[in-house]
Amino acid sequence: MTDIPRLPDEMRATLPLEAQGYLTALETAVGELRVELEILQRQNSELLARTGQTSRNSSRPPSSDPPSAPPRPRRPASPRKRGAQPGHKQHKRILLAVEEVDEVVDHRPVHCPHCQAPLDATLPDVVEPERQQVWEVPQIKPHVTEHRYHRVACPDCQTSVPAERPAEVPSGPFGPGVVALVGLLHGRYRLSVREIVSLLLDVFHLPVSPGSVIALCQLVSAALAAPYAEGQAAVAQAEHNNVDETGWKQAGKRRWLWVAVGVASTVFLVATQRSAQALKALLGEAFQGIVTSDRFKAYLALPVVRRQVCWAHLKRNWLAFSERDGPVGAWGQRALKRIAQVFDLWHRFQGGGLDRIGLQREMQSVQTHLRQLLEEGPSLPVDKAQAFCREVLALWPALWTFLEVEGVEPTNNAAERALRPAVLWRKGCFGTQSDDGNLFVARILTAVATCRQQERHVLTFLTDAVRAHLAGLPAPALISTP
Repeated sequence: MTDIPRLPDEMRATLPLEAQGYLTALETAVGELRVELEILQRQNSELLARTGQTSRNSSRPPSSDPPSAPPRPRRPASPRKRGAQPGHKQHKRILLAVEEVDEVVDHRPVHCPHCQAPLDATLPDVVEPERQQVWEVPQIKPHVTEHRYHRVACPDCQTSVPAERPAEVPSGPFGPGVVALVGLLHGRYRLSVREIVSLLLDVFHLPVSPGSVIALCQLVSAALAAPYAEGQAAVAQAEHNNVDETGWKQAGKRRWLWVAVGVASTVFLVATQRSAQALKALLGEAFQGIVTSDRFKAYLALPVVRRQVCWAHLKRNWLAFSERDGPVGAWGQRALKRIAQVFDLWHRFQGGGLDRIGLQREMQSVQTHLRQLLEEGPSLPVDKAQAFCREVLALWPALWTFLEVEGVEPTNNAAERALRPAVLWRKGCFGTQSDDGNLFVARILTAVATCRQQERHVLTFLTDAVRAHLAGLPAPALISTP
């Protein structure tokens, strides 16, 4: 805004007193308007930046992007044609051994196509027969076992004595396999209660009521209590964990679904708060490892030396600044170039092009330039950019933990990938209705994710856990010992 020249004092003194008073009031009003204009310009800039937020430059999900949002960047088109590439390794279905085949059907030629002579079925083969194995889903019919509990009279005292139910026989109408399957369909494949009812009837010819589905999920939850505690113990003892959280609902009320991804297990927790107390409940009181996360304030409860700040989140923040006009935009663009170098060096390290010493050496100049950019914060004309610089400088050591500690990555992608199935489940079911429902969510998600880490068959583990629970036996171990 152009400054208005002030009337010199000697000229002001020649004016009538009324004119001098009017001039002073006018200058005061102009100054107030100038201050108000600066405030409005700053607010307008913030509003424009807020309306320009998308999944590219903020933590908003892609589903929240407006139609006016710029398209997400696409990878450049590959020059290769679609489909299999020349020289690729073919993947063929391996034939089963003859003893593993359920049925063998021999087909023999009946006449010669050359001379039309009939061919006897007893003619010997000139070469080994060509084998084709056809896989088919059998018609599924539930296996129903009727248990009869007889009652007899004691010949000595005439007391009526009933037979007791064996420990391995469930108290209800469904066996461990059905119970585990219902829990898997609801917690892993995100089917609704009524969809599970329809699927069991259509595919398995098994009639189940919606109320039974809910009761069976609670039975699965009880069977997974000990494995869930085992997963929590593994997370508490891990040297490093990736941690993230997302919104959840319980009977329409706000809840938070937390996840910790360790080396041996992945643990979920539904908490009432997005706070340091919830973080402590997730990781355990004894946890002393490193946490990779975003910069949410709950993680400030951890010492900086035990943190790794996610560079993907930093990149989105700087991308938002780069899209502003003026010096802040230019500052953000310079930062994005340095962040591109961070990821380039990390990918070279992962690909074997750099060892850890080389990674640390090559990263030194990048660290220097990024530090200089953050120290420019006080001179930036946007309050949000200044606050961002102060915040990141306070976390500076946590930006570079991945350079020193084996197994720590510069992004929090592991936790975000673990949360993705839960987010899709939330969108379909709108959360839970009770604390017991939250327990089932945490335990089934933990069991499924950890079984995948352990390369174990999920349904087999769930069935074994339910069978042990019904029989009053210890639950199977969730984490395999090496």
